Amino acid sequence: MNMTHSRPVVLCLSGHDPSGGAGLQADIEALLAQGCHAAPTVTALTVQDTVDVADFRVLDRDWVLAQARAVIADLPVAAVKLGMLGSTEMVDTVLELMSQLPGVPLVCDPVLRAGGGGALGKDEVGYAMRERLFAVSTIATPNLPEARILAELPDGTADECAEKLLPHIEYLLITGGHGDEREVHNRLYCRDGSRHDFTCPRLPGSYHGSGCTLASTLAGRLALGEELVSAVKAPSTTPGAPCATPNSPVAV
Repeated sequence: MNMTHSRPVVLCLSGHDPSGGAGLQADIEALLAQGCHAAPTVTALTVQDTVDVADFRVLDRDWVLAQARAVIADLPVAAVKLGMLGSTEMVDTVLELMSQLPGVPLVCDPVLRAGGGGALGKDEVGYAMRERLFAVSTIATPNLPEARILAELPDGTADECAEKLLPHIEYLLITGGHGDEREVHNRLYCRDGSRHDFTCPRLPGSYHGSGCTLASTLAGRLALGEELVSAVKAPSTTPGAPCATPNSPVAV
């Protein structure tokens, strides 16, 4: 290791957002706010604004492996946070990397759709996440539309999606940021049958990058050694995820 880090290091694998509101940029800001050091590995390049995605390109597997391995060889990774993967090949890439990080908590934010509804991967990516990636993840943090894709329940409730997904993962946080209720309801489901509900007021307007920010905040708290339910509570009860930016204009 060539650097001494007093702050825990979180390896982030996600896409680049040129608008600066979501993806790796949101990860970096959220982790810095938690007192952590973000080590960003780019998985994909996107063409998007603060509303929707127009196109994306997944990077070559070897490039992603080289980026992440350079970090793992040099820095003491305390947690891993996943965002946009974009392909089933990238799911397998993450599995290969996690085999080098036994015992390190993994927060999987299954980014499958942009806020405007644009796809950020083919349908089989969600299936690969559920069947292969969830097994090595500490927790997954889908919003309800993403949970429905993962559970293959197009009109499923949060409870119905959780019942379908919990055999694959021990902890599942279904977030309510994409709803239109006056309050945001984030629901933590545990495989042991317990459940924790977290509620906060919904701020006016629409926010870009709130899901990325919540998942990164959670990863940072796990990297700091916080217990999982407590780590989930802080970003789930704060009105407006920290660092999320309103769609128009982007506040930077």
